[in-house]
Amino acid sequence: MERDSVRIFLETDRLVLRRFTEDDLDNLVELDSDPEVMRYLSGGRPTPREVVRDEILPLYFRYYARFAGFGFWAAADRSTGTFLGWFELRPPEDGGVDEVELGYRLRRAAWGRGYATEGARALVHKAFAELGVRRVFATTMAVNAASRRVMEKAGLRFVRNYREDWPEPIPGAEHGEVEYALTRADWQSRLAGTTGNGGTGQRG
Repeated sequence: MERDSVRIFLETDRLVLRRFTEDDLDNLVELDSDPEVMRYLSGGRPTPREVVRDEILPLYFRYYARFAGFGFWAAADRSTGTFLGWFELRPPEDGGVDEVELGYRLRRAAWGRGYATEGARALVHKAFAELGVRRVFATTMAVNAASRRVMEKAGLRFVRNYREDWPEPIPGAEHGEVEYALTRADWQSRLAGTTGNGGTGQRG
C-alpha cells in the first residue's frame, strides 16, 4: 500500500482503515455485486455501478468534508494492501456527533477471520477514547446472526427489536430489525473493571 498517498484513519494489528478515493469505485462495485454480501441488505441484488459512482462515493466524501474523525473507511489488509471492504462510524448526516452508528461490510473472502470484530472494537475504542462520543449503536436484521455476534464481541448489547416499513421487503424482514448499543459511561466502567482485575480484557 502507498501509505503516503492515502489518508490513514486507523490501524489495528491486521487492518488499515483509510479514506475512500475515486479510485475505489471498482472495489465498491465488486463488493456490492456479491449476492451473499448483499443478502441482508438488498436480498442479494447488486448495487448498480452508477449508484456507487453518483450517490455512494459522494456521500462518503461529504462526511469527510463535514465531520472530522467520522464517516466511512475503506478497510485493507495491513500486510498486503488488499481491499477487504469498509467500516463506518458516523453520525446522522444532519446531526451532531454525540451518538454515532457503527457498521461494516466485508468481502466474502474476509469472512470468518475476525476482521469485523477487530475493526469494530478499534472503532468503539476510538469513538469513546478520542472522539468524545456518548453512545455507539449498530443495527441489523434480526435474522443476521453473524452481524449480531460481531456487535456483541465489540461490546455492544441488545437494546430493542423494531420494524422498518421497507418498500420492497427481503426474506427475513418479517422478523424485524435489532439495535445494539454501548454508552461511554458503560464502556468506561467496563474498562476500569477490567484494568482493576489486572487484565487487558475486551475493548469496547
